[in-house]
Amino acid sequence: MKKTIITTALLALVTLAGQAKTVKTIESPEAMACANVFQGELKVREVMMTDTATTVRFTMQYTKGQHFQFVKESYLKDEGGHRYPLRSAEGIALNAWVQSPESGETEFTMHFEPMPKDVQIFDFIEGDGQRAFMLLGIHDKATPIKAPTLQQFYANNPYTLPADWLKTDSVTIRGRIEGYDAERFGFTAMESYVYDVTKKNNGTLLIEIEPDGTFEKQIPLSYPMKLAFYPSENSQVGLSEIPFFVRPGETVDITVRPDAQGRYECIYSGGSSREVERWLKSDLRLQQLGMRLSHFEGTFKEANLLAEQVWQNMLHRIDVISRRDHFTPMEIHLALGEMQSIFAMSLMDFAMYSGDRLRPWTQHEDGNWTQSVLDSVEVKNLEDVSSYSLLQRIDFDNPLLLANHDFFFTINRIQFASPVRKVQQDVLGAVNGTYEYDLAKRVRSIEKGNAMLVEMTGKRNNLTAQLCMLNDMQRAFDLWRQNEMMIPVLRSDSALTQEKCDSIAANSETVSNMYPLYLSMFTNPYIRQKAEQFCQAQMAQKDLASLLPEGPGAEIIRDVLAKYPGRYVMIDFWGIGCGPCRAAIQSSKAQRAEIAKRDDVKLVFIAGERTTEGSEAYKKYVAEWLAGEDAVCVTNADFRRLQELLEFSGIPHYETFTPDGRRVREDIQLHGLHNFDFELQSLKEKLK
Repeated sequence: MKKTIITTALLALVTLAGQAKTVKTIESPEAMACANVFQGELKVREVMMTDTATTVRFTMQYTKGQHFQFVKESYLKDEGGHRYPLRSAEGIALNAWVQSPESGETEFTMHFEPMPKDVQIFDFIEGDGQRAFMLLGIHDKATPIKAPTLQQFYANNPYTLPADWLKTDSVTIRGRIEGYDAERFGFTAMESYVYDVTKKNNGTLLIEIEPDGTFEKQIPLSYPMKLAFYPSENSQVGLSEIPFFVRPGETVDITVRPDAQGRYECIYSGGSSREVERWLKSDLRLQQLGMRLSHFEGTFKEANLLAEQVWQNMLHRIDVISRRDHFTPMEIHLALGEMQSIFAMSLMDFAMYSGDRLRPWTQHEDGNWTQSVLDSVEVKNLEDVSSYSLLQRIDFDNPLLLANHDFFFTINRIQFASPVRKVQQDVLGAVNGTYEYDLAKRVRSIEKGNAMLVEMTGKRNNLTAQLCMLNDMQRAFDLWRQNEMMIPVLRSDSALTQEKCDSIAANSETVSNMYPLYLSMFTNPYIRQKAEQFCQAQMAQKDLASLLPEGPGAEIIRDVLAKYPGRYVMIDFWGIGCGPCRAAIQSSKAQRAEIAKRDDVKLVFIAGERTTEGSEAYKKYVAEWLAGEDAVCVTNADFRRLQELLEFSGIPHYETFTPDGRRVREDIQLHGLHNFDFELQSLKEKLK
């Protein structure tokens, strides 16, 4: 008996000795951001760190019935950049498609190589694929995130912008993809979206890849910008983008080649891209950190609490990555400018989406739309400028904010913010939902709107506020120019007295009346110069229609126009994945049937697909909604060529061409079917 007890005790000791020793458990972990999970969210429930493994328990919330997968090459990465590969998983098969269950939740556990117990924050990366699932900044929720303040970053990393930072010039992007083979790579062109905040129209740019892998493109730029070219079709080799940073007047030379692990990397020869190579290649992912705020669905008060956390998370991310990758002061300043732009856009995205939820529109059987208010208290918070007080910490006068590719959208969100629209509407006044026109009121509403922009963005007439007003001026200019052109016509009308003509001219939104008002707001020399150049270019356009511009997509347009000689042609550029495009097509079917009976005009619908035959979804939609109509399907690459040629990026987009094949000027062309008969008749009268 005694011998048995001793043996059992020895066995217990041996068993205990073989067990892993737990060094730390995170029972309430959270992540700063979930990335690339487009139909759900990946969450972490528990982290257990032992001396033999790091175990992470996950929950995948995914649309029921949809499939996802995790690869064997998944890993954890700590703040120093060290990787801890995945060893095994329980509750999920690796490298295999998993169907999300009825509940929409899949729980599973992964075991990784052990991390040191002093690791406080780490990332989960599902392999090195371009769309890998990620959980960034996993940490104990109870542990505060510490990071330098924005002011400390600037004080510790002094950097002075060159005096010629904001200027307009062309740039040349050229280089070579080593080992390029079009069939193996899956694409023959790459595209980029250059959203210039000083321009009215921005289009897609396409760069053709030659058979030997070389490429070259010259583009105009108004200021330094971080950009990238992306494959126009799905890459089959893992090359997802060619990022670069360029200042106007520069040439960027890029060699793209696989590294030791087979992942494609960019080698920059000279220029600003080489200066900021660490920042370009870093894994900051600040936009993903801002997503939590962008799509938050609580109150504004709750959103501001979350925004404080997101701000701190972004600073922490920059602190970790900049130290790990040895950023220069210039790179740190660029990262901080990028962060402030993204933070502002995230907060304004929240406000925009909240406004859509709180003030939904409903279409009735008679075709009319009405707007309702679901929560009047929260709507007032949206319209209250004090709700946006966190914007005050951003330096909206900093030109480096413009380097962020998405600053264009930040400008848009601020320009149309609820406090700005509210103060303008209050000045104009409304009777039964309509406004009685009064130029003096219109001028005051513009001045009040500008004052609100200034208050929201720092209580001074900063660069960002002036960019908002520049965009406002550009949007309204077509109307001003048309009104300006009508004044001499009115004065030649013998039925009108001189006094009446003078009254109309004085009370109309013309270039003469409105342009000086906006120009007085532009105290920044660069913005003022842009405004003056825009006005001069617009007023110099005397022809109402012009020859089709030369470019890679011109032949596609000419081929379409050749089928309908002697007719006006309106082209609707659309896409099967574009909700507004489909809504416009579906709501106008009966109207298009009437237009089809006419012999003076033709409607043509052009969409981009992977092949010219179109996907099954495309063919099914055309058969249902565009049967018997002129629907043209081009490759995605050709659609991008058309976007570049005609300078547009968003869809639906409309273009009008005269019976002799000239492109109608933007301000007088047909803008869809909403006011089709009037616009077409007006166009004909102008072109006589």
